[in-house]
Amino acid sequence: MEKRVVITGMGIYSCLGKNLDEVKNSLYNGVSGIILDPVRKELGFRSGLTSKVDVPDLKGQLSRAQRVFMPEQAKYAYVATVEALNNAKIDQDYLDANSVGLLYGNDSSAEPVYKSVETMFKKKNTTLIGSGGIFQSMNSTVTMNLGCIFHLRGINLTISGACASGSHAIGLGSLLIRNGLEDMVVCGGAQEVNPYAVGSFDGISAFSTREDAPTKASRPFDRDRDGLVPGGGAATVIIEEYEHAVKRGANIIAEIKGWGFSSNGDHISSPNVAGPAKSLENCLRLSGVNVNEIGYVNAHATSTHIGDMNEAKAISQIFGDCKPYVTSTKSQTGHEMWMAGASEVIYSILMMKNNFVAANLNFENPDEDSAKLNIPGQRVDAHFDMFLSNSFGFGGTNSTLIVKNL
Repeated sequence: MEKRVVITGMGIYSCLGKNLDEVKNSLYNGVSGIILDPVRKELGFRSGLTSKVDVPDLKGQLSRAQRVFMPEQAKYAYVATVEALNNAKIDQDYLDANSVGLLYGNDSSAEPVYKSVETMFKKKNTTLIGSGGIFQSMNSTVTMNLGCIFHLRGINLTISGACASGSHAIGLGSLLIRNGLEDMVVCGGAQEVNPYAVGSFDGISAFSTREDAPTKASRPFDRDRDGLVPGGGAATVIIEEYEHAVKRGANIIAEIKGWGFSSNGDHISSPNVAGPAKSLENCLRLSGVNVNEIGYVNAHATSTHIGDMNEAKAISQIFGDCKPYVTSTKSQTGHEMWMAGASEVIYSILMMKNNFVAANLNFENPDEDSAKLNIPGQRVDAHFDMFLSNSFGFGGTNSTLIVKNL
């Protein structure tokens, strides 16, 4: 028999808050974490909009030797993972005595690369880059840092799947546990928030230019959407095999019922309908879940015209006459990119555990496709026991997770 996979710990560091309680309150009260960043305008950005995330000061928590290897996103991931481990009641003695895996989504580390190259050109001396340069600039920087800090000895792998990275990390972790290859995996996603990471996105006019009203800029599914807003931070979930969790007396939060995935095999940046629809179909089939059991859908919807339109079509195609609540928490956070697939699982669990569906902010005028979905523009106080979370990325990579309340 396939083993069951449960979530026993969560931790988050985002523009909505620096811990689970702060984030829950922001979701409940419809708080937006989006601001206008003057530094981006000075750099020549078409859009200076971004979510606001403070880089944590880890002095006193980690040694200088540890901190020197950590770029911005690894610091976010460390804070989120500390909270997740505490939430799961896992201490360092447990990690030292057991094999625990690590799968984390991350698909860029732009600032350290930029600074290293800048030093080479200006100083003409590679030794001045510093010992941390190589470890900060690699895509696998998050997992190499977390693995060493927490002494993790199971699988150690970075998942680079564009904006589906965090979701794929959780999905792959659940697959390892279902097949008996790991008992516990630390999963998540991290995204740097510095301007260097997203300048090229701005250059292709991917971002909203609604700078006069930053909190109104991210408007998934709304007819008048004009582009996404970049964000970031980190989110960590501790997943483990059900019997293993019961045996150690863990507080079981939820169960991962299944993971579906697909590839569009099409345009590198413009999503289609067939790929996302297949990801949803696969997830429902492999989970053994009927569409009428899903009470809430956390949509990928980033506030781009084509992406939101095609996802709305895919959701409508799969769910038919069933009308679960559908929202995109990106209306509050902007697009958290490599982090989003993990953070949105946590956002959805916080809603599920506290009997509400956060508002799809700025949803004022539906278009032809979003009008077919049950999208609340205001918070809904409602109970649901199962949700589906979509994450799609450049290159046509798609990931869908179904999570059940326990």
